[in-house]
Amino acid sequence: MSDGSATDFLDVLLVEDDPALSEMYRLKLVQDGYQVRLASDGQSGLDAALERPPTLLLLDLRLPNLSGFELLERLRRVPGWTNRPVIVLSNYGELELIKRGQALGVLEHLIKSRTTPASLIETIRRLLPDGVPPQISA
Repeated sequence: MSDGSATDFLDVLLVEDDPALSEMYRLKLVQDGYQVRLASDGQSGLDAALERPPTLLLLDLRLPNLSGFELLERLRRVPGWTNRPVIVLSNYGELELIKRGQALGVLEHLIKSRTTPASLIETIRRLLPDGVPPQISA
C-alpha cells in the first residue's frame, strides 16, 4: 500500500550484468520504496528503457551486447530522453569516462566498489530530492 511518498513515483531501471550486485542494489531500493526493474545487458536495458522509460536509469558501463555508453547515446537521441536522469555505476572511474558521461548528461558517476546500497540511496535523494526529476524534456 502506498503512503504517498515521493519514492512511490520513482521507477528505477538498473542495467547491471553482475547478478549479485543487481540483487544487492535492488533489495535496498525496493526496501526504501522504489520500483525497480532489472536488465542484465545493454540491449535488454535499451529495450526496457524504450518500452517504459524509467524515472531514473542506473547504468553500468561495461555490459554484454551493448556498452552502457552505446545504450545511453542511443537513448539520448529519443524524444523524452534528452534530460532523463542517469547515474553511472561502474568499476571504471577514469577521467575520460567521467567526461564522456558528463557530455551525455550523466548526473553522477559512482564507483561500485565504493558505493554501498545506502550511499546509492543517499545519492538518489540528493539528486532527486522530490523523488522525481525537476523536468524531463521531450
